[in-house]
Amino acid sequence: MSENAEKSEAAVGEGERQVGPAQARRLWHLLEPLHAVLYYAPEVFEEAGALGLSTEDRWPSYFPFRAAPLGPVDARVVTSAFYSFAPSMVTRYVEAGRKTVTPEAALEARLRGMDRAYRTLFGDRIDSPGLVAAAALARRAAEAAQTAGRPLAAANAALEWPSAPHLQLWHAATILREHRGDGHLAALLTAGLDPTEALVSFAAIGAASVERFESRGWTPGEWAAARDRLAARGLVEADGTATGAGRELRRRVEQDTDRLALGPWQALGAEAAERLAGLLGDYWVAVIGSGLLPSESTLGIGKV
Repeated sequence: MSENAEKSEAAVGEGERQVGPAQARRLWHLLEPLHAVLYYAPEVFEEAGALGLSTEDRWPSYFPFRAAPLGPVDARVVTSAFYSFAPSMVTRYVEAGRKTVTPEAALEARLRGMDRAYRTLFGDRIDSPGLVAAAALARRAAEAAQTAGRPLAAANAALEWPSAPHLQLWHAATILREHRGDGHLAALLTAGLDPTEALVSFAAIGAASVERFESRGWTPGEWAAARDRLAARGLVEADGTATGAGRELRRRVEQDTDRLALGPWQALGAEAAERLAGLLGDYWVAVIGSGLLPSESTLGIGKV
């Protein structure tokens, strides 16, 4: 091994010792809203409408836009990658979207929409040194993400990088959130939680209301059956609230998710990761302050 390689390896090792799950979670909290604008910004809805997609609510564009990197795959493949959505809901919107827009057109439209949305949200800061620096750091982390066993992260990572820094920031946020999300599914599988049980158990600890989780398309009967299965395992009470064992299981799921999300941040290093967190603050505030995103999220941000 060369002297430079040894120094590089030592530097990575130092980053691995310093970057922990709490820092990875903090960066997720900062980056997730920057990605999620895709599903709520009026500029993106306008692009979706121009393609012929319904804009009465977010789902007709959510599925074609989020699944677009996967290519023209069967709805069953999208269902497996989206996990906690009811298969009937995925099939409905994926098949309707495919009749209207190709994955290639969806990719182009979502990037146009995010360009416009970020320009509205960030104004004169769209090409500021701080945003350029944040984009460069986020890209370094995203490019370091290992995508084996992570289909949505891999599909987004395979796309060509946009040239504009603000779009690089969005693309990096997208890769990193899908990387974390794919790891979260692995944690749910390890915990023995099927798609419906994943939502019921999360609602049981108060991560979000049952009504918010019902937006994933499961019927009342399917929800009740999942609750009964969890109750038989001693994870929820009859009224759907979590038992001590249920809370402990969800704690382990979140712990495993944080651990599985560490790779990109360990590669970036603690100092650079902390600098990125500082740079993202103003843009996070701009997105949260816009009122575009719902006050309650099925991701449990701020509650778990």
